[in-house]
Amino acid sequence: MGSKVIMVHHLNVQITDRQRTRDWYERVLGCTFLDRGDLNKRQLQLNLGNAEMHFSEVNEVTLHPSVHFAVEVQNWDEMLAHLDKEGVEYSRMGGGAASRLIGGDHPLYGNREDNGEFYTYIHDPDGNMIELVYHPNGLKNSKGQRMQLTNDPHGMRWGQLPEVEAALGKV
Repeated sequence: MGSKVIMVHHLNVQITDRQRTRDWYERVLGCTFLDRGDLNKRQLQLNLGNAEMHFSEVNEVTLHPSVHFAVEVQNWDEMLAHLDKEGVEYSRMGGGAASRLIGGDHPLYGNREDNGEFYTYIHDPDGNMIELVYHPNGLKNSKGQRMQLTNDPHGMRWGQLPEVEAALGKV
């Protein structure tokens, strides 16, 4: 294979209310708004860690019990405390979407036996399921060396054409 995928660029999720979604994702998951000028009229775009989230407004979201996306959190205990403070319910079964218990017996989250990963599920205001994971042993490359994830807390973006950069005042 000549060319390989090197990272997830974005996920697209259906929503019914753009502002409610933006507020929730910023408040609960720490996303930041990606100001793309007129492109923002087409869809809501947020930065989430080292990837983007795009949100398309629809009249009614189509949900399937096991469809979800997963995000790595920086600190497990802090995230659970934050969810509790925000009143966001979480569950190791994802509201019935997960069919079996994996790792441990805590009613609200699991702890996988093979890598120590913690996981739980939450739902956004439209019911889209999100798995929160935390790997306490960190990320390692193919040689077993610890690696750090690339992240800019103010948001990352792909380079744009010079005239677009100038219009956005980013030059």
